[in-house]
Amino acid sequence: MTALAKVLSANAFGVLMVGAAAFGAAGAALGLAAAAMAAVLVGVWVRPAATVAVLLTVLTVVLAEPAPMYAALAGLAATAYLVLRHGAGTASAPTMFAAVGATAAATLAVVLPVHLAWVPLAAPLLLLAAYVLALRPFVARDSRS
Repeated sequence: MTALAKVLSANAFGVLMVGAAAFGAAGAALGLAAAAMAAVLVGVWVRPAATVAVLLTVLTVVLAEPAPMYAALAGLAATAYLVLRHGAGTASAPTMFAAVGATAAATLAVVLPVHLAWVPLAAPLLLLAAYVLALRPFVARDSRS
């Protein structure tokens, strides 16, 4: 893949990210979306501008309050944009599976109306368990002792 193709593919996700976040935006949210789009364009030459574009898009989502599916699309596109822009220009399969899986889980959590009183109490314990499982391969064990 040529350098131009790498930049264009990343920018396609950047434009999709801003477009999804700005759908139906008005006022200050529209101004932030314009600034995010400008940061995507500047990101062609200056990589840190890509991160600024994502942060401006997050602010656009907060102010515009788009539908959950548009917010999920913006988040997934932001992930692809940052991976392609800051990485080697390609995304690995595990990275994209994790991004799509997290987007699907978040979308299901928002779309499905589940009202269980104990879920807020269980959430911190589940997050702690997931954190411990994620760190498990990195914890050094001394098997000689």
